[in-house]
Formats: sequence, structure tokens, C-alpha cells
Amino acid sequence: MAFDEQKKRDFKVVGTRPVRPDGIDKVTGRAMYGADLSAPGMLVARVLRSPHAHARIVRIDTSKAEKIPGVKAVVTSADLGRPADEALRDTQDNCLAHDKVLYDGHPVAAVAATSAQAAKAALAAIEVTYEKLPHVTDVDAAMKADAPVVLEGRAYEEVPEGWSQNVTNHCEFGHGDLEDGFAKADLIVERSFKTEATHQGYIEPHACLASVGPDGRGELWCCTQGQYMVRETCAGILEMDASQLKVTPSEIGGGFGGKTTVFIEPVALALSRKAGRPVKLVMTRDEVFRASGPTIQSSTDVKIGMTRDGRITAAEATLRYSGGCYPNSTCMMGAQAAFAPYDLEAVKTVGWNALTNRPKEISYRAPGAPTAIYAVESVIDEMCQELGLDPIDVRLQNAADKGTKSSYGVTFQDIGLKAALEAAKAHPHYSAPLGPNQGRGLSCGFWFNFGGNSSVTLSVNTDGTVSVTEGNPDIGGSRASISMIAAEELGIPYERVRTLVADTASIGHSDTTDGSRVTFMVGLATIRAAREATQKMCARAAKIWGIEPDAVEWVDGAAQPAGPNAGKFPPMSLAEIAATSLKTGGPIAGHCESTADGAGVSFGVHLCDIEVDPETGFTKVLRYTVFQDAGKAIHPDYVEGQMQGGAAQGIGWALNEEYIYGEDGRLQNAGFLDYRIPVASDLPPIDTVIVEVPNPGHPYGVRGVGETSIVPPLAALSNAVSRAARVRLRELPMSPPKILKAMMAKG
Repeated sequence: MAFDEQKKRDFKVVGTRPVRPDGIDKVTGRAMYGADLSAPGMLVARVLRSPHAHARIVRIDTSKAEKIPGVKAVVTSADLGRPADEALRDTQDNCLAHDKVLYDGHPVAAVAATSAQAAKAALAAIEVTYEKLPHVTDVDAAMKADAPVVLEGRAYEEVPEGWSQNVTNHCEFGHGDLEDGFAKADLIVERSFKTEATHQGYIEPHACLASVGPDGRGELWCCTQGQYMVRETCAGILEMDASQLKVTPSEIGGGFGGKTTVFIEPVALALSRKAGRPVKLVMTRDEVFRASGPTIQSSTDVKIGMTRDGRITAAEATLRYSGGCYPNSTCMMGAQAAFAPYDLEAVKTVGWNALTNRPKEISYRAPGAPTAIYAVESVIDEMCQELGLDPIDVRLQNAADKGTKSSYGVTFQDIGLKAALEAAKAHPHYSAPLGPNQGRGLSCGFWFNFGGNSSVTLSVNTDGTVSVTEGNPDIGGSRASISMIAAEELGIPYERVRTLVADTASIGHSDTTDGSRVTFMVGLATIRAAREATQKMCARAAKIWGIEPDAVEWVDGAAQPAGPNAGKFPPMSLAEIAATSLKTGGPIAGHCESTADGAGVSFGVHLCDIEVDPETGFTKVLRYTVFQDAGKAIHPDYVEGQMQGGAAQGIGWALNEEYIYGEDGRLQNAGFLDYRIPVASDLPPIDTVIVEVPNPGHPYGVRGVGETSIVPPLAALSNAVSRAARVRLRELPMSPPKILKAMMAKG
């Protein structure tokens, strides 16, 4: 059956809340994470990192380190390949600096030894001569013509002339006549905003165990969001055939986009190849902060025109994003998201990416979107205050809907933004009274989602159980969701299905677990694999009954005659067909290797109440509610968890979290004592309301949910603080000293 012919159905498994399959192992400590793995004869690895923000490497002398007892291998960039592909070269350079270091913490050498003590002594014995260079860590400063150049000649073709060489990417979206739109406005507000970089804050540091044998074949175990990405990247850097490297993903102790690239894996493989023994490499927390991807630092200008009754007549924004020391295209995703929640006749968004002497920027859930939405939603809230308008009514009046031409060009199909806004307006939270020094903030949010490539094998076991093998690490409950989809499609209980995440040698390529793609795309592939399996089971039943295969259909977990003309046979269940499978034609399995569009965009609305202490600037989050369109919530517990997790991370980003660089370009708060993430006592209970407007691109209506939930919090919190403190802040994080300073300045 084609997916567009899928009829509405009453789900039996989908939408329920079964026990998560990995829960017992995780709470009892049996689950194996990256740092839990070991091997006979294993060596311990350590990495030497730059103490400078920007410097040329004049000389590296490892001779003394190599003579220390217990040291079995020392590597520098000379021990890695030099790929022809520029992006791969950047990754190689980020793993071990080639000719100069680009940020505080940039790796320059690594050692493998029989003990941690020997490895530490070896690092101290490596002599590196640096020629210090001028540095720049601020995105606005980096874009100036006279700024220190991080990398030369790396600008993409679309970047206009006249900018610093640090400006590497430029994009522009929009439609309509801005001049005419602003002329129709009764109120025009133009503001500038700034946000500092934040880290994903996952509990588990990057860790891996590498083993390369004398035959050149390698095995790698690591915590990652994409084992195929790791294989292809490492094989390219070490000039190996991809088939000669098997990568097995461990359980992952948090990623949020931060484990979608490699930082240490090629180094561990190079050490193992040189030493001839397995090598384990685990980052310290200091290294995680200094040298693994934070999100962007941003600087944003927004100008919006509005009529006195709340209609937006024109809107434009300029986004300036620091992506760290290598080119990237985060500005494009931010520019797409900025005005996506609104149906606008005149809109323009311009985005820029600039290099700075900071670590390579990596995704943090919806990369680029939270900071863009923060600026836009802050201006809209300020205009609502100025005109005395209800914030939800204004957003409903301007909200994008089915048929809206988005600010970035696509025309939306069925979307749930208005449904989420209406749910927020009807919720008791929106009308609850506020006390002194308290404010309520609101924000919309958006993420586009994508599909990508996935491979699934669904095997019907002879005892009537089902095994699903797929290639995407489970970072948000996908094993449960995929098992539920398989059970739903096959018509069997959830408990009869087990989903496993395979290594790179066991199943075809699957794209990285990111972009809110897994439940959508792997679910789609699972449905296809299940339908292939049911076709085969119908054929087996037909063979047993002596009728044609097309005279059999699959209903409620069993094969049955498609009509009275097919004969009178009692339904044959999956378990019955499986039990005889080896005698009726052999094992039964369904396979799917596919790519798909149609992931369906996602919208959310967040409400937040905050109290501000007028004497200290201290903020307390009193109440928080998330409304988000999930299309169809496969496992509502996991969906709610994604919504709550994004809100919690957004609260930290808005109020406390930031990378702090000194004048010397070095990170000053590389640890959880000084980098302040929210703990349980900082957060209120986060309520959730799941909105379900089915995605027409999926037979069950599924939309991705993991990215959208981190997009609205920055603006929702900022709007709440601004209303509570009676002064609008335009810089994140809104730490108590900043709030107090703003209140005192206003008097």
C-alpha cells in the first residue's frame, strides 16, 4: 500500500506508554557507555593541548616523551593523513593541529602508555615551540576588515567582497517589498541582541576504545550519535578503506547534537596503529569544554513594523554567527527559522558566519534557530507591550498556517502552530494571576526537521517474536518508538519486539541521529520493512492453504483470506507462520534501505512565569508550560521528555550559561563549578501539552520533536524577565548582575 493511500486508523500500540527497553540496564549500571569498555593489553591515551588562542607551531619535539618507560606511541598531525576534501581536512586539523593552533585547547599531540601516570609524564616531556598570533573571540570584532585572520581563503563564493577573511558564509531569504511594508506600519521597532556560546552539557565526556591490528583492520567503540559518520570520517583521515574499520556505538550519556562529529577517535586509532595495541581515550571535563563543540555566539539586528491592531507589515533581520575556527553554515538554519512562525507579506533575513578563535561549533539541538527566534520574539513582545495588545492574539493574527509561503521560501502543508497557540491561550497557565516582581513570557519556536538515509532489517523469529535492527544510536527513546511502530504494523504486542542498534558491519548506511529525523525516518523504514515481511507471511499462508498470494491479506497480526472467494480458512497468526517458516521457504525478514523527504516542520509555544528579586537581580522560574505539535506522539512519555529537556536547557542558556573568554583568548570557566547549568532546584515542574496535527509525509503522521523544544525558551524567559524587572534586556545570559545593573540604570 502506498503511504499516501494510508487510511486513518485506530492505533493499538502507538500512543501508549510502555516501559522503556533500556531502563533497567541504565538504573542498575549494566549499560555500557564509551568509558566503560576495555580490552586486553589496553593502553591509556592523553592529549597535549595548546595554551594559546592562536599561534603558529614552529616545532614539536617528542623525543623525550618517547623514551619514558611505559610510553608505547606518540602521534602528531604528521601521523594522520592529509585528506583532499577540505571539510575532512578541517576535522583532521581539529583532532591534531597541522601548522597552527586556532583556539585554547586545540590538540597538538597525543600519547599512549601503559598507565595514566606515564602518559601524563610524556605530555609534560613534549616540547612545543609556538609563535603567538593575534586572536579574536567576538563575532562582531571578527567581521571587521582589520580583524586578526583565523584562516585565510576560506570564504564561500556567495560572500561579498570587502569583508574580513573571517567571514566565510552568507545567505539571504525573503520576499515582498520591505519599504512598502514599513510604510504601512504604525509602529516600527529596531533592536540589537547578543548571545554567548553555550555547551550541550552532556554528562558523559567523549570516550572511545580503538584497536588496529597488524593487518590494518580496525575496530572502534565510541559514544556517538552516528557510527557511520565516525567510520567515514576516521577512514578518510587515516587513509583506510571504510570496509576495514568497524565502528560500534556504545550507550550514549547525552549528546544533544554535540556528538555528531569526531574529536578524539582518529587520534586513538592512530595511536593504536602505531603501538600495535588497543588504546582508550577519554576526555576530561576541562577538555570537553575547551575543545568540543559549543553552540554559536550570536549578534542579531531585528526590525519589525506593526499596525496598531497587531498586524505585522514588514520584518527584517541580520544574523551574525560565530562558528568557531572552521567554516560552517549555521547562519542559514538561523535565517530560515527567524520569521518562520509568521505569515508575512514583506520579509528579509540575512545571515553571516564568521571565524573566531573558539572551538569548532557543533550542533546544539536546533543549531542557529534559538538565537534567531530569541531576537525576533523579543521585539514582537516589546511591540505588544507598546501597543497594549495580547501576545497570543497578535501571534494568532500573524501565525503561519497551511498554504503560507514561509519566510525562507517553502509553502507549508499541515502545521500545528495555530493549534499550539490556541492550546496555550486556553490553558489555565495563561490566565493565572501574577504577584509582585513577577512576569509572564511567551514565545513561538520552529524547526524544519529532515529525513535522510536509514537502513532497517526486521526479522521474524521462529518463536513468533520479532527483531528489528537499525543503524541509529538511541539518544531519545528511538528503540522503544521503533519497536512500537513495528508492533503496530505487524499487529503483535510491543513486548514481542526488540530493537537493536547495529555496528557499521551489520547493516547498511544510516545517517547520524540528529535533526529530529530518527522516529520519522527509521519509523518510515520500519513500516516498509514490516510490510515486506507481512507480504512474505501472506505468501507463506497462501502456500499452506493452496491459494494465490494475492488472495491473502494481513489483518490484526494474522494472515487471512482476502474475501469469501479465496476460501474459508481460519486466520493464521504471525507466531503460527513463523513456527513453520523453515519448512515453507526459509527465514522471514523485511528490509528497507531508503531516503525520504516529507519530515514535516515543527512548531512549539512556550509559556514561562519568572520572579525577579529587585535587590539582587536573582531570578526564579515559577512556572513553565510547553505546547508542541508532535504530529503523532508514538510514545508520549518520550515526547514529553524531549519537550521538558529542551525547556530545561533553554532555561540554562537564557539565565546562566555562557562561555567566558579572557583578554588572552583562553576559556575561564571550563568546568561545571564555573559553567552554571540548571540543577533540579533551579527548575519548576515543566508541564507539557502535546498537540497532534498529523504530518502528511508519514503514514502515522509523525513529526520530529527533539529540536523544536529548545528554540522558544530563550525568548520566553527574556520576555518574562523584562516584564518582571520592567526593563528589557537584550543580551544573554540574563545573569543576576546583568539584571541588577539594568534595573539600577533605569532607576
